[in-house]
Amino acid sequence: MQTVTLSLFRFDRALARLWVLGQMGAARFVLPHVPGLRFWKLCGSGTGEGFTPKPNWGTWAILAAWDSRAAAEAGLQRAPFSRWQGKASESCVIYLEPYSVRGHWAGKTPFAAEGAAPDGPIAAMTRATVKPARALRFWGRVPDISAKVGTDPNVMFKIGIGEVPLLHQVTFSVWPDAASMAAFARRGPHAEAIRAVREEGWFNEELYARFRVAGTQGTWQGRDPLAATPRQEAA
Repeated sequence: MQTVTLSLFRFDRALARLWVLGQMGAARFVLPHVPGLRFWKLCGSGTGEGFTPKPNWGTWAILAAWDSRAAAEAGLQRAPFSRWQGKASESCVIYLEPYSVRGHWAGKTPFAAEGAAPDGPIAAMTRATVKPARALRFWGRVPDISAKVGTDPNVMFKIGIGEVPLLHQVTFSVWPDAASMAAFARRGPHAEAIRAVREEGWFNEELYARFRVAGTQGTWQGRDPLAATPRQEAA
């Protein structure tokens, strides 16, 4: 079964931030030679809740699709993953198994869907190439959606990443179950934005993927990124 990993790295020191900027170019020569790695993307992130056009120079990500869990675990011990982890102030990996995929990423279908939706936590990923002529309208909607995601009592984890600022965007969130994610998607600014996407044609390319959450490694903000949030613990 294919395994997908989202590796997140936080760089607090100025020299480390300069180093990882260089790695956004250098790592491209190393990744094609990692055994079992079939698809990868190097991404920056946004500030605040993550879904913003303003870049966060301290947080970077590598999204990767592997032949298997064993290939993923072995590959994450190699460069560039090991180098980034060694330089980072904090890092974590979220292991994922795709069960639903629709659309394309750079003309490809990078994730191989298999099996059914789980009863427990699921991850949702949306990747879009925004039409330059629609970028202002798109980013005019995103802050409201971002705020709603951040305050939803069910969301366990969320981050916005991207390959190219403003135009190539990825949203990633983890929910306790499919029902809570679907409930959020059907209401408020998120539902309105989906209607606008369809009616006004904001995107040149879209990909929507859902994953079973297969585990985590490391910490994010000092804790397991998928541990219960304070709001969930109080519920």
